[in-house]
Amino acid sequence: MPQTPSRKWLRRSLVLLVLLALGAALVWWLGRPKPLPVLVTTVARGTVEATVTNTRAGTVEACQRTRLSTISGGRIAVLAVKEGDRVRKGQLLMQLWNEDQQAEQAFAQAQLATSRKRVTEVCTMADLARRELARQEGLFKQGFVSEGRLDTVRAEADTRAASCATAKADVAQSQARVVVVGAARQRTVLVAPFDGTVAKIVGEVGEYSTPSPPGVPTPPAIDLIDDSCLYVKAPMDEVDAPKISAGQPVRITLDALPGRSFPGKVRRVAPYVTAVEKQARTVEIEAVFDDPKAAGRLLVGYSADVEVILEVRADVLRVPTAALMQGGKVLLLEGGRLVERPVKTGVTNWEHSEIISGLAGGERIVTSLDRAGVKAGAAAVVDEAASAAK
Repeated sequence: MPQTPSRKWLRRSLVLLVLLALGAALVWWLGRPKPLPVLVTTVARGTVEATVTNTRAGTVEACQRTRLSTISGGRIAVLAVKEGDRVRKGQLLMQLWNEDQQAEQAFAQAQLATSRKRVTEVCTMADLARRELARQEGLFKQGFVSEGRLDTVRAEADTRAASCATAKADVAQSQARVVVVGAARQRTVLVAPFDGTVAKIVGEVGEYSTPSPPGVPTPPAIDLIDDSCLYVKAPMDEVDAPKISAGQPVRITLDALPGRSFPGKVRRVAPYVTAVEKQARTVEIEAVFDDPKAAGRLLVGYSADVEVILEVRADVLRVPTAALMQGGKVLLLEGGRLVERPVKTGVTNWEHSEIISGLAGGERIVTSLDRAGVKAGAAAVVDEAASAAK
């Protein structure tokens, strides 16, 4: 049966409408915003620590270090060690020219020997005079000698006794003189005050060594280090200082040993604030290694960082700190959309933050907050390529 013109027109109109709808759908599909690729992480349980770290690089220091100089200046006559030598306590390190003092000491010792011999001579005569006085007193009682003779013998005995006392005093004086000359000689000698390693020597044999006067930073003659005992000295911000106390655990990292950390403890917190021009006010702390041998042979002067552990929360919900937005919120990826949710945090550090409420284990939160367009309501998908690369 032939179609009427009205029916043909209706069919063509329907086809045209369908084509227009399909075209509009295609335009929308092609022009729609593409989902943002984002990085996500799953909320899980773990350990979170509250820590504080030094504001500037710390330094490995020796428990004992002394920069030695002779008390008096002079020409170096003896250098008994060289840089890098291990020395024992009391070992000679350096000696200035002191032949004049050696001669004076020899002369003082000779005088002492003479004084001691003089004591033997004079005191022997004094003992003889004392015995003679005893005999004369016995004869006087028997009437065989006169009182004048007895007085003469007594005076002789007293004189001899005084001479003996004077000779003994001379010995003490000579001994004191030997000590004085010896002490003066020590002003030109350097000996090791403890076992250690010679780090640096300033001067050579024949050169003049000058002691450092007060207020003048003259280099020391010998720098001696006891590297058997080391610690780390690090500056902490004055704001963090009240939280730190001796005995707290720390993690020590060294630039010379990247990728490793060593446990230790706070040994000392300085009782004052250090103010350095154009730098923040800091408080020096000292940290020691729990196992000094774990780091191997360390050199004094290595740069180091100290992370003081203030509090530890184990087996708690945690998220990367970088995933937190201002106002204590996070973005979740739910059904292809980014959803904002407020959370309550507890202990936090640079890496992780404890979640007290607002999230549950297994939920996925966005960590790539720095990407353009990442905000609540945006369409998003997991950036599989970037996640695989990580």
